[in-house]
Amino acid sequence: MALSYKARRRWSLVILLLGLPAYIVTAVTIMNWLGRPPLWVEFLVYVALGILWALPFKFIFKGIGQADPDQPTSED
Repeated sequence: MALSYKARRRWSLVILLLGLPAYIVTAVTIMNWLGRPPLWVEFLVYVALGILWALPFKFIFKGIGQADPDQPTSED
């Protein structure tokens, strides 16, 4: 079942406003559990976690910045 454009916009807003801050807290918590690793390890962990959060939601965010494809265009 494919989500409509409006539903994808709503879900992307929910993900960005609620899910992303929760994921940031989770990433910082994971880094705290590791203690104080070398700077390059810390950098790699943050980059990996920064990419991993977006992969499951790729289909939701794809095309959100474009015009609504379901809306008819009026050409006068």
